[in-house]
Amino acid sequence: MNLFTPIKLREMELKNRIVLSPMQQYSARNGVPGNWHLVHLGSRAVGGAALILTECTAVSQEGLATLSDVGIWNDEQKNAWKNIVDFVHEQDAKIGMQLWHSGGKGSLKHPNERMKPLTKEEGAWTVKSSSAQDFNGVLAEELTVSEIQELKVKFVEGALRAVDAGFDTVELHAGHGYLFHQFYSAVINKRNDEYGGSFHNRIRFLVETVQDVRKAIPESMPLLVRISAVDYIESEEGWTLENSIALAEILKENGVDFITASGGGFTNVNKDLVYPGYQIPFSKAIKEQTGILTGAVGMITEAKQANEIIVNSDADLVVVAREHLRDPYFAIHSAKELEIETDLPWQYKRAF
Repeated sequence: MNLFTPIKLREMELKNRIVLSPMQQYSARNGVPGNWHLVHLGSRAVGGAALILTECTAVSQEGLATLSDVGIWNDEQKNAWKNIVDFVHEQDAKIGMQLWHSGGKGSLKHPNERMKPLTKEEGAWTVKSSSAQDFNGVLAEELTVSEIQELKVKFVEGALRAVDAGFDTVELHAGHGYLFHQFYSAVINKRNDEYGGSFHNRIRFLVETVQDVRKAIPESMPLLVRISAVDYIESEEGWTLENSIALAEILKENGVDFITASGGGFTNVNKDLVYPGYQIPFSKAIKEQTGILTGAVGMITEAKQANEIIVNSDADLVVVAREHLRDPYFAIHSAKELEIETDLPWQYKRAF
């Protein structure tokens, strides 16, 4: 078994273990993906990645972080995604949509404007979270129970639109300080009802959404979830790897097939803790303790490093982010470096 050994998640078969990690491009209008997204995602499929994951895609307009993020709350967006899906499939790759709601981390300007809070004149909106809290200058209101129920429906509707657009899988983004994470981490969640307090109450929103989405999508389609395995906050309220292992077991029981184990989202990570492959222990522990398939992410930049993750069974897939920005052909170059035969686009064979 190595980086180029095929793997099957339900009925979705991947030709290798390399995944394009979701990375926001801040290049959409009205939530509609455009030519940039076609080229960005399509070129990584041409480059040999087996699974292409979209950037986090909002299930409602209020779920955006900035006005330049992509969405899946209407048919105009769905139809725009179809062209991208078709091109990725032409490259013998699979594609998944990462469904997302930013929660309190919304109503922000473009990164070129340092993601400062939007003003009312610029289109600011009221953001909502598990609890009323200030998110770097944006004051979030606490979601009511009825609003939580409405949001679960939005995730189901987004998943169904992704299915209609031809996506092979969907992933719920439950990490990086966004809405689901704002519920399951006691750092943010200060509720006193059935969605706050105990561990099982705090994970309830995510688990119930998983249950609803699992029922809505085809049985043959894998359901993925990305979590923050740790908060990187040393306090009694901080989310821990042990919490993540317990959550992963419950998600597995409810039909989740794969977990990407990332980390953080509420604070800047201590630079002393960041090094090549620094989050691999999370995917390894979750895989070993629960038996669920996992993805490793975090400063994975080299072919040998990626291959060792698979050979050592530290994870089942390698989810590559920034190195894919530097090198769209990471998978092809990795095969060449590892001296493993792999299919190449016929248009490019003269170069390899």
